[in-house]
Amino acid sequence: MRDRLVRLPLVLIAIWFSVAHSVAQQPATKNQAVEAPATESNLRDFFQAKIKAEWEALKNKDKNAYGVLLADDYQGVEVDGRGERNKMQAINEVVEGNVHDYTLWGFKLIPLGPDAAYLIYESTIQFPPRSSLRYSRVYITELWVKRGGEWKELHYQETHVK
Repeated sequence: MRDRLVRLPLVLIAIWFSVAHSVAQQPATKNQAVEAPATESNLRDFFQAKIKAEWEALKNKDKNAYGVLLADDYQGVEVDGRGERNKMQAINEVVEGNVHDYTLWGFKLIPLGPDAAYLIYESTIQFPPRSSLRYSRVYITELWVKRGGEWKELHYQETHVK
């Protein structure tokens, strides 16, 4: 009896590995949407373009372009100390923004599987010439998820850097 109890978990593990291996080896079907490239280098370029589009939308006060990038259950936290914002709050704030220009750098991509990616980067934000604060540097993390074949930003967090 004891010998059977020891062998049962081993058999279950072997079955699990066999199923997992066969599922992983199955080719993608034509119906599966593939928006982002497979290689990490191409994936990094893909997300850099998404983030640049995000910042261009903020700079140009383009609510529609910004909103398209966000997941419906998006949550974002900015350095202003006003707490977490949902998608609608974030979109509505775009027209009030004062991003005159920006520089993005230090991109780091951490793939979290086929449908999620964690991005880390820094931005130096330039505000309009007559602003009391001309520049701000922030460290940013973003969580992107793939839903319905499209990549959407699920979470945004920025921290002020001196």
